[in-house]
Amino acid sequence: MKVFVTGGSGFVGKRLKRIKPEWTYLSTKQLDLTKYRETEIFLRVNRPDAVIHLAAKVGGIKDNAEHPADFFSKNAKINTNIVDACFATGVPRLLASLSTCAFPDVVDEYPFTEENLLDGPPAPTNLAYGYTKRLLWVHIKAMREQHGVNYSCFSPSNLYGPEDNFDLETSHFAAAAIRKLHEAKESVEFWGTGKPKRQQLFVDDLCRAIPLLLEKHTGVDPVIVAPEENLSISQMVDSIKAIINPKVEVTYNNKLDGQYRKDGSNKQFTNLFPGFNFTPFEEGINKTYDWYKESVNNRN
Repeated sequence: MKVFVTGGSGFVGKRLKRIKPEWTYLSTKQLDLTKYRETEIFLRVNRPDAVIHLAAKVGGIKDNAEHPADFFSKNAKINTNIVDACFATGVPRLLASLSTCAFPDVVDEYPFTEENLLDGPPAPTNLAYGYTKRLLWVHIKAMREQHGVNYSCFSPSNLYGPEDNFDLETSHFAAAAIRKLHEAKESVEFWGTGKPKRQQLFVDDLCRAIPLLLEKHTGVDPVIVAPEENLSISQMVDSIKAIINPKVEVTYNNKLDGQYRKDGSNKQFTNLFPGFNFTPFEEGINKTYDWYKESVNNRN
């Protein structure tokens, strides 16, 4: 198959390329997905058999809270453009990445399932981003119903791993925690209370899953890809601290705690792919920190 990957120079794209080097990885240098006409012409000329849509404007809780209009506008454009352009040019297969951020802030029962997607609004701290991912699923569902296309979605939980973004202003939790604890001298402060819980998905696990999903996930459900582990922020900080800097003092500023729980059931995923093993958080952090240390040493 001739497979194109949007977001090919991003976090997931770079790691996926290690597993599927024969696929074509697109960055904004090759294709600006915010421009529909450019996107349609590119697909019409190159005629891929499948598109894996990973491109997105992403960031941590602070970045989402401070720049919601930026997150909504850019993501809404690129998601709408890629789905419409794939259909207009006859691309037979589209697999698009959502996020568990698209799921409701609060549900009646945890872990939530794919059926809970529209049961309430996303968390206020990433409302704009969450709605763009939800709209992507609605768009694909509508395309399936009206045109019978083989388009589908998957929803990974919070990602971390080698080659992540470690910028403290825009990074996700695990990457920020690794950098903070690596650079800390005597004490380090974290946002919130440490009480919220998160499923942290090692990026290489998702990259192993994507080729499987491309082949076998042809249904309408936004299949959740997440490990069983659902750890509190403080538990994860303690694990990272033990690996990187055991003697440092950790405090929390009690600000911007975010969504308390957002754990999703991986039952549908494991039914599709029995025997798929997720990387334990501590093991994944060790691998990520090894990469980070090497990266810092290379820069110095």
